[in-house]
Amino acid sequence: MKKLALAFVLGAFLMACGEDETITIDSSMPQGEFTVSESGSFMAQNDTGSKGMVQVGSDSEGTNFIKFGSDFETVLATGTVAVFLSTSNEAMFDPGNGNPDVALIGNVSSNGEQYFKLDAAPAAKYTHVILWCASAGIPFGYAEIQ
Repeated sequence: MKKLALAFVLGAFLMACGEDETITIDSSMPQGEFTVSESGSFMAQNDTGSKGMVQVGSDSEGTNFIKFGSDFETVLATGTVAVFLSTSNEAMFDPGNGNPDVALIGNVSSNGEQYFKLDAAPAAKYTHVILWCASAGIPFGYAEIQ
């Protein structure tokens, strides 16, 4: 009886150790290689010191992203800064007409490298990425992407 109990415990132990490991994939990050199609560098506005590289591209699965480089910096005194695609280096908000010249892509809450997953490739009309501080109502910087 002791041998049977020992065999049962040993078998359960071996089966538990042989289970497959679960791997979680973060879909907000590029999968495989990130291929750059356009890029630019931020120009600071309103004494914010905004700087760094921005890239537009897609991963190995065809998902589109905007990437801020590891050199990206801006003032984050208000907590977050909104990131928009824009048809110019100025944020031209027109809420009455659905804001046809800007498209919100996310918020920045830290400096350094980060990715913004896009639903589709940016429309050709968008030529700039704008950093906008909503609480102050001023631009913190822009980058022309080409």
